[in-house]
Amino acid sequence: MKLSHDIYLEQQQKLLMTPELRQAIAMLQMSTLELGEYVQNELENNPFLEEKDTDESDENENNEAEMPNNTETENKSEEEWLEYYNDRDIGLSVADVEDKSFDSFISKSPSLYDHLQFQLRMTICDRNDLMIGDYIIGSIDANGYLTVGLEELSQSTGADLERVQHMLTIIQSFHPHGVGARDLAECLLIQLEHYGKEDPIASAIIEEHLNDLGKGRINKIAQQLGVSVQQVQDACDFIRSLDPKPGLQYSSGDETKFIIADIIVEKIDGEYVVIVNDSGYPHLVINRLYEKMMRRPESFSPDARKYMEEKMGSAVWLIKSIEQRRLTLYKVARCIVDIQKDFLDKGIKYIKPLNLKQVADLVSVHESTVSRATSNKYIQTPQGLFELKFFFGSGISSYANCDDKVSSKSIKKQIKELIEQEDQYNPLSDQQLVEIIKQQGAVISRRTVAKYRQELGIQSTVARKRY
Repeated sequence: MKLSHDIYLEQQQKLLMTPELRQAIAMLQMSTLELGEYVQNELENNPFLEEKDTDESDENENNEAEMPNNTETENKSEEEWLEYYNDRDIGLSVADVEDKSFDSFISKSPSLYDHLQFQLRMTICDRNDLMIGDYIIGSIDANGYLTVGLEELSQSTGADLERVQHMLTIIQSFHPHGVGARDLAECLLIQLEHYGKEDPIASAIIEEHLNDLGKGRINKIAQQLGVSVQQVQDACDFIRSLDPKPGLQYSSGDETKFIIADIIVEKIDGEYVVIVNDSGYPHLVINRLYEKMMRRPESFSPDARKYMEEKMGSAVWLIKSIEQRRLTLYKVARCIVDIQKDFLDKGIKYIKPLNLKQVADLVSVHESTVSRATSNKYIQTPQGLFELKFFFGSGISSYANCDDKVSSKSIKKQIKELIEQEDQYNPLSDQQLVEIIKQQGAVISRRTVAKYRQELGIQSTVARKRY
């Protein structure tokens, strides 16, 4: 076999992911809050970018009027002019200073740890007991449960078991009731004692039949305890009203996170208007001073000219990418609104099945683009605030027309409403739900009904039955 080196031409098609293209794709996937942080960071790092202001023209005139005009300054290079303006911090006005709102001074709600510490110091004065109590409280998780055993507490604090048990009993009397318990049963029993409902039937159910209670086996519990079904049902109703995770009543110290709608849909004169919410990030423009400087490239050194060209190109691409993101979001949202008009008018029972490919074909973009445009985005509609992904879901064949489909979300809504309206003493079975939904025009199996019911957190027929 002969090996040789040859030179030849060949045409190939390749998709090259340039840094600019990666930036545009990443920005499309950002939420309004994320984009605001990104744009603010670019404003700080790129001198060619500035925030658009309504009084921009007046400020520029003032800036030009402030420029020195004598013969000395006329001989200055462009780079010296840049230093002059940067040192003077041009464009800063009183309006740019952050306005402190009243909400900034509102103190956060106390955490579970702070709340228990306050009660401990109001109850205990002895220094050794305080040390033990601090260690116990520090070992309680966010749900309110003690995560270590008494022996470990005794070894860590150097106190005997009786004293540790005494301090744990004191902490278990604190608010929220049930805190400091080592398991669910102890948590519920502490709450029973606090509310003065130490019923022997309820206590026996908590200690021995919690698993049966969770599965709604009322008859089995009644037979094993030798009491009536009605007594067991009353006790179970009260147990279900107790808090299994008392610690969650208090914040963990994290800041509250708000959702800002990326798309706003309003009905005006009978038509739905789609608005892309761009108030969460500043509107960018090219800085006029630097733009004028770019028209005199001969005034700069090669390194300075290269730096300015890179920053200028980055600024222009960022502004174009933001505008392209806005247009893509508008097209996708407009398409979803046009398809889901019945949902916007009448509610979730009328939502239609939809997938990414349908929207991509209508908007003339790739499915991945639609996926990125709807990721981490929220839309404010007359029916409420929803994630854009909410409108995409599978469909179930309609009984009247096999080509027509009904959204799975609509079926879930029907199941929930039927169960809410059922006779509690004779609840609907999954097969009865199948027949009712079939009469309403959708073909669905009993297994699918059971699956949707479990996803909705609804118990089985036996567990829902009242006696």
